[in-house]
Amino acid sequence: MEKKTYRHEFKYICSEAQLACLKGRLSGIMRFDPHADGNGKYRIRSVYFDDYLDTGFYENENGTDPREKFRIRIYNHSADRIELENKKKICGMTSKDACEIERDLCESLLAGKPETLEACDIPVWNKFVIGWNTRQFRAKVIVDYERTVFVCPLGNVRVTFDRNISSSGDYGHFFDAGMKKRPVMPTGAHVLEVKYDEYLPDYIYKAIELENLQRTAFSKYYLCRKYHL
Repeated sequence: MEKKTYRHEFKYICSEAQLACLKGRLSGIMRFDPHADGNGKYRIRSVYFDDYLDTGFYENENGTDPREKFRIRIYNHSADRIELENKKKICGMTSKDACEIERDLCESLLAGKPETLEACDIPVWNKFVIGWNTRQFRAKVIVDYERTVFVCPLGNVRVTFDRNISSSGDYGHFFDAGMKKRPVMPTGAHVLEVKYDEYLPDYIYKAIELENLQRTAFSKYYLCRKYHL
């Protein structure tokens, strides 16, 4: 059995000026994600699922360890790649399992139509099926934002700038660029994330050191859900 890889994940609330400074520093030592556009950007849209007790929401609020959450994620409003993901967090480390699903199934799940789901030979799907059939998993909120990504193969490092974070309950327009949504962060506030495997190269660590940069337990899902409870 393949050993699961857990990654370090640190988050910070940043201003646009701080991100501009970091971009200048990182541009010379890291490269843009090859899947992004010429400016290193792409748009992420995720719909999060929770049970009838909102267990995931309250575990996040209470800092429960370990905890997990399920989401469906797309990129740049495209249906070409639709992934069901199970993200787990334990002792400040994260891991993620994922499988691709079809658009028809995605839209059916967003509408809450299937009364029961059938298992198959994909572990992450089977775990979601159990939650759907026994804990009444349903779509709870959509999280939408623009991401700029810097990557480095040493330590498998990803430094991301997440801007214009918005929430929505407009499930019927999940794939539409014009989906109704609203911002959840103060004007000019964005999120910096630093992710790596076993180590963070020292030159990257020094590049992201900024005065008044403080780590936070920020959760996009939790913040966006607060607008929809």
